[in-house]
Amino acid sequence: MALNTALSGINAAQSDLNVIANNIANANTTGFKGSRAEFADIFAVTGLNLNSTAVGSGVTLQKVAQQFNQGDLQTTGNSLDLAINGNGFFAVNNGSGVQYTRAGDFEKNSNGFITAPDGSRLQIYPPNGNGGFDMSTLSDFSWQAAQSSATATTSITLSSNLPASATVPTNPFSTTDSTSYNNAAPVTVYDSQGGSHQATIYYVKTGTNTWNANLYVDGQSAGTQPMTFDSTGKLTTPTSGTLAFNPVNLGNGSSPLTLSLNVTNITQFGTAYSAAPIIQNGFEAGTLSGIDIDDQGVITATYSNNQSTQIGQVAIANFANVQGLRQLGNTTWAASTDSGPATMGTANSGEFGTIKSGELESSNTADTTAQLVDMIQAQRDYQANAQVLSTDNTLASSLFNAISR
Repeated sequence: MALNTALSGINAAQSDLNVIANNIANANTTGFKGSRAEFADIFAVTGLNLNSTAVGSGVTLQKVAQQFNQGDLQTTGNSLDLAINGNGFFAVNNGSGVQYTRAGDFEKNSNGFITAPDGSRLQIYPPNGNGGFDMSTLSDFSWQAAQSSATATTSITLSSNLPASATVPTNPFSTTDSTSYNNAAPVTVYDSQGGSHQATIYYVKTGTNTWNANLYVDGQSAGTQPMTFDSTGKLTTPTSGTLAFNPVNLGNGSSPLTLSLNVTNITQFGTAYSAAPIIQNGFEAGTLSGIDIDDQGVITATYSNNQSTQIGQVAIANFANVQGLRQLGNTTWAASTDSGPATMGTANSGEFGTIKSGELESSNTADTTAQLVDMIQAQRDYQANAQVLSTDNTLASSLFNAISR
């Protein structure tokens, strides 16, 4: 009896050491979650034979329980490094189905997909076309390598003051004669292919409180529109605050450029001419220059033309019983009957933690002090049970020697 009991203790201590060794070995594994060995006693006596002198029969390894406490977050500065501060798992797809991980050391592969080191693709919610994201489906996170398409300029917003004291030019208007106009405002505009062009608004005073706005694009006239101001210097014509001009054929294969001027903020006061920054709504084509991922996992792509767009939101999963997850290796887990099905959601909402871009979660066994203390205890348990085994063997030898005499 004692031999078997001591042997079960040795096996238990060995199992404990195996678990501790695995924890220490993964002290530097990103997103790793340590485990602990949980034991139960063996009492091999049926209820019909219970008595006050019954002795247990040793110990058995009941469970290796995963410990999902938070690991420390380490700053990396890489925007594709992600960490979850709080509850939740990243969802990744290795081609055979969705798995779950806390390791956020993602990278862009040769095909433009964002993957874990083992090649599994990070899963996101795609845009739904209405400014949000489609929470009903998961898709691979692909680095948007395509250009941001060009947008032709259609509107120019001006904020200027035309001097009320200006005199009416005596010469007929000409872009080459600076005495034939009072002021000029140049601005760069873009055609449907993203090509840039020089547009200029020439202001010509035509009488008391009346002006003409002459628009030229690359030297071509887009027409002339009048403006009228009241006695306080406020714009009265056009009443809509918008001047519409004729299309200009640029001759480069792009669509004709049709521009309107928003002159709502133009005034005619007694001060000198002043022009605030001119705003136009077109832009050239751009290539992807970077991404930004916020605390909610919303992914914003920025382009070389200073445009940005939201291309998805990182999917987050959680489980009713995380200790019931099935370990797969590569710091990934799969759902099981013990864990329950995945509850999908988004970061920084409900039960889910926040996403930290440019950070990684360290192993929760990175502080090896506690592991080393546990190892010492397991070693002592092993030695003590070995001593019991040796003692019982000595007693048995003594008994056999006595019988043989």
